[in-house]
Formats: sequence, C-alpha cells, structure tokens
Amino acid sequence: MAAIWIIAGINALLLIIVIYGTAPGKMSAEAGKTAGDFCGLNCAHRGLHTKDRKTPENSLPAFAAAREHGYGVELDVRLTKDGKIVVFHDDDLGRVCGVDKPVNSLDYDELSGLTLFDTSERIPLFSEALAVLGDTPLIVELKSDRKNIAQLCENTLSILRKYGKTWCIESFDPNVGVWFKKHAPDVLRGQLSSIPAKLDTVSRPTAFLLGNLLTNFMSRPHFIAYSNDPHPPGVRLCMLMKPVKVIWTIHPDDDIEKCEKENSVIIFEHYMPSPRFK
Repeated sequence: MAAIWIIAGINALLLIIVIYGTAPGKMSAEAGKTAGDFCGLNCAHRGLHTKDRKTPENSLPAFAAAREHGYGVELDVRLTKDGKIVVFHDDDLGRVCGVDKPVNSLDYDELSGLTLFDTSERIPLFSEALAVLGDTPLIVELKSDRKNIAQLCENTLSILRKYGKTWCIESFDPNVGVWFKKHAPDVLRGQLSSIPAKLDTVSRPTAFLLGNLLTNFMSRPHFIAYSNDPHPPGVRLCMLMKPVKVIWTIHPDDDIEKCEKENSVIIFEHYMPSPRFK
C-alpha cells in the first residue's frame, strides 16, 4: 500500500511540474487588446508570395499584395553583421540568394546587393517593409542565432514602437520571450513550436522540451503558434489552459474548416482566403 501512495505522489508531482512548465502567461490590458484585434485573422506567411517565386517570400511586393487584400502578415526579422534589422527567414543565404554565407556574416550594404530567387527584389530592411505594410496587422518572428539576443530584441522593439499599429512578436527561442516579458510586458508575445521531430536545428533534448512547450515557464507566452501537426502531450495540456491559438502554415489542401474552428489565428500560404474567418 505504501508503494502505491509513493507512486501516486510521484505522478502528482510530475503533473504539477509539467503544468508549471507549460502554462501560458497572463496578458496585460494592452496585450489583451492586441489579441482581440488578431482574433479570426488570416495572416499571409512571409507576405502574399507566390508558389512560382515570381513574388518572393519576405519581399516588398509580397507585403504590398497582402495589404491590398486585407490580410495580416507574418514575417521574419534578423540581425546583420552591422546590427541592422532585415526581413529574411533563413540563417543562411543559400536557398534564397544562392550565396553560401550566414546572414549575420555580412553588413547590410553587402546584403543589399543580393537578390531574392530569380527576381530583381532585394532583402528589405525591416523599416522598409513597415513603410509598405502601413496599418497591416503584423506577426513578427524574431530569428535568434542565440547570440546578440538583447540587441535583436531591442532594435526590433524600437522599430515596432514607431510603427504604432497592431503587432505582436513570436520566436522559437524562448529567450526572446524572456526578454520581452522583462522589458516589454505590454507586448503580445508568442512561443513558436512544432513537433520535436521537425525541430532538427537543436539537440534532441531541446527539441523535446520545445516541442512539448516545457519551456513556457521561462517566458510565459500569451499565445502558442504551433505547426499543423498532432499535438504532443505537453501541448495538449497547455491548450487546456486556453492560450491564444495560432496555427502555421496552412495550405489549400489542408482541412481549413477544422483549422478555423480550432484556432484564433491562421498563418497561410498559396491560397486566397477571406481576410477574416471569425
């Protein structure tokens, strides 16, 4: 009998630890208002880019097209060698620009000479993208290289404060959320994640923790932006605590009706939904 009580106690303790680890954070009034503005919004993944890449991802024409059609926009920002904030997804320039170098190894002047895929479009400064986006609601993913996190967050926030429209931030790196929790608690912040098998740029233990949202205790995110995959146990537990739910990236052959029913915000690409689904 004693052994049964010990096992029960251990299980209860583990459950408490998991609940503590995955729990989302409480929103400030400002963050709550922003969350309400995003509810029911379709957000174009990296702008309204085209599958044939004639309108490249994270390009000024892609952002202009999204604004024209009334969508929100999700985009990626990262630091250059000289501390500028540019809009670019990958760590490396190879896939998009055909140059086998990390983005953060080049100054912006060097980056500005490169083009996106087989077009004349160039890597935009974040400020240039915001000028095109106007009043478009914006999900900003901060791409951390696990160095200079404070500089990335400070510079991005400084630019966004001047933007003054509807925006929020997210990152795969919980340390970004930690920074915003401490220095900008009014900002709506999210934890990006996916199933552990897809988190192949980090170690397996880290992928397990991130994929199950067991790092939430660090940053207490207000929303969870999770990939369109079955949820592991930690994610299911977190969702029971009712964070704002964001799903990525939805394509035309996915069960869009189901995604709309189960989530507050949809990040989509390669089809043209209505701007809002709620």
